[in-house]
Amino acid sequence: MIAYVVIPFHQNCTDERGFLHVTGKSESVELSGDRREESVMTDMKKNIKRTAVLSVVLILMFATTVFGAEQTEEYVPAVYATFWALVPPVVAIGLALITKEVYSSLFVGVLMGGILYSGFSFEGTITRIFEDGMISVLSDSYNVGILIFLVILGTMVCLMNRAGGSAAFGQFAADHIKGRVGAELATILLGCLIFIDDYFNCLTVGSVMRPVTDKFKVSRAKLAYLIDATAAPICIIAPISSWAAAVTGYTNGDGFSLFLQTIPFNLYAWLTILMVIFMGVTGLDYGPMKKFEENAAKGDLFSGKNDYENVKENIISAKGKVIDLVLPVIFLIASCIICMIYTGGFFEGESFINAFANCDASMGLVMGSFITLVFVFLLYLPRRVITFSEFAECIPQGFKMMVSAILILVLAWTLGGFCSTKLEAGTFVSSMLSGNMTATSLFPAILFLVGSGLAFATGTSWGTFGILIPIVTAMFPETDPMLVVCIAASLAGSVCGDHMSPISDTTIMASAGAQCHHVDHVSTQLPYALTVGGCCVAAYLVAGFTKNVFLTMAAGVILLFAVLSFIRYRQAHKCDMMK
Repeated sequence: MIAYVVIPFHQNCTDERGFLHVTGKSESVELSGDRREESVMTDMKKNIKRTAVLSVVLILMFATTVFGAEQTEEYVPAVYATFWALVPPVVAIGLALITKEVYSSLFVGVLMGGILYSGFSFEGTITRIFEDGMISVLSDSYNVGILIFLVILGTMVCLMNRAGGSAAFGQFAADHIKGRVGAELATILLGCLIFIDDYFNCLTVGSVMRPVTDKFKVSRAKLAYLIDATAAPICIIAPISSWAAAVTGYTNGDGFSLFLQTIPFNLYAWLTILMVIFMGVTGLDYGPMKKFEENAAKGDLFSGKNDYENVKENIISAKGKVIDLVLPVIFLIASCIICMIYTGGFFEGESFINAFANCDASMGLVMGSFITLVFVFLLYLPRRVITFSEFAECIPQGFKMMVSAILILVLAWTLGGFCSTKLEAGTFVSSMLSGNMTATSLFPAILFLVGSGLAFATGTSWGTFGILIPIVTAMFPETDPMLVVCIAASLAGSVCGDHMSPISDTTIMASAGAQCHHVDHVSTQLPYALTVGGCCVAAYLVAGFTKNVFLTMAAGVILLFAVLSFIRYRQAHKCDMMK
């Protein structure tokens, strides 16, 4: 392995592109020989010191890596499957909400996980963080596929912007949308239509709808919420999606058929969709979101902090048309579906359902996005919408757009890996759960709460229902109607916790798609998710006693509209009192 060490020099030692010049710092005043020699010697001493410090750090890192490699693979930490397994994500979440800085918060959580996993050993902590943590998650082919997909998708977003497709569609939408309500409903509709994958949903909807929502002064925090609310909640009830494929992989027997049966009972998804539509139509906002929307109405879309103010906007082609956005999006959806069933063996004789259930979602998304990138090349260049050099420039630009999201994802994956596989937080939760099964009728509500808490702490919905579904399937036979209800509650709770978690990859992608400060998105979305989650708990109590989908859905819908109507009434009453 080759390590490249970049040594910082004085301020003017680099050009505007960041390349180092060894000729030294130019001065307008000529120095004497002694002063010039003294200056050179001072710089050399400083650089030698910096080099020495960095060398020591690298040597220590290499040394600890070598020593750590001598440990056995069956190492089990002292805090394995205990309450302490939940401490790292709780610390990371708490720091993120307090400091409003996600990078350092996630790293502190990772550091805490490494300390607990190594048994408070300095050498072991460094080894666990990097070798068993970051390097391990980046060695996972599925994770690497997701990162490649993000880079290609970022490149495509840049291309569509550069070609003028996004601007043309935004102008088209702006000409036909007459107000805030239309802008929000259009965002919701587009989010529902892009159902194949939550990552693709977040980035595409954000890129397309940002100009429209900005025009009608919808805050970026509100846009991020609309994106997030139509990402995972839509994917978890869409039979043709990467999420459906993941769920079927955790079940026994005919997993796809079982997944289809859970769709009506997946209350969090349905109630979230109803809630965003209600809020879009009525203009209701509460909690921190209300302040953000009030600031947006005054022209401040970010409420002061804009993490993307230094992001350079691409030059937009005047030749772009609506088809330059619509065709790539349609082609991407189609190619991703085809490539996903290809990885599942559809063209080798498997049925469509089985192929989709057994597909490799990561590989399918990479292949589909790459084919779409080639399609975009053939769509744009022959028509001279953009030049070849502009096409090439969009590749690194798209990567730069994803750097922030990729960094957060790597840290979140590392933290989630410590919790789920190294410290076995799931085993601890499942053991507690298995010891409290006295009331079967209460089990759906309990599963929803446990799933929400576990997904919130670990930042992964897939990992959460991967833990809970085997427990449920072992408890109930296939003919028991409680099996469907409890699996649906597990899925709903996993999505709910994932929706609220600051370290969730979907939440991170929604922030990136809307170009919103991540902690602002989390803090404004939390009250909305808690509102829907509370209604789900009550509705799953009904489901546990009745096992009737109509009564369950009716209870959830009535309770949700009652809560939202009460909040709206209180706000109207407060306004009347102020007058």
